[in-house]
Amino acid sequence: MRKGRHCAFELHAHLVFSTKYRGKVFNDKHLKTLENIFRHVCNEFEVELIEFNGETDHIHLLIHYPPKVQLSKLVNSLKGVSSRKMKLHHPELVKPAYLKNALWARSYFAGSCGGASIDVLKTYIENQARPD
Repeated sequence: MRKGRHCAFELHAHLVFSTKYRGKVFNDKHLKTLENIFRHVCNEFEVELIEFNGETDHIHLLIHYPPKVQLSKLVNSLKGVSSRKMKLHHPELVKPAYLKNALWARSYFAGSCGGASIDVLKTYIENQARPD
């Protein structure tokens, strides 16, 4: 449980972002860069990135966020910043991943973590088939 000046909160969300056209473009090196970018953006929003993992065509995030954060704005920032920075850090992705000049598909999944326990979700994300 985290506390703010006027509240105590326990808000978790499971976010999933897919690559544009579900292109299989990520390897382990790309995912490590993405994790660092996402951690930096989350820190800017005062959001705790609890777990990160992904496969060749999508990523999963488990976050703990304060009530003042709008998930849609956080997602917009996560996707926008990561798309720009991945072009700089990994120019080899520009051709296969940036069709229509976008790394990510426009849609995303955001699930409230109230039904399943956090440990179950964390285990699920840890067990993604991460590429070599």
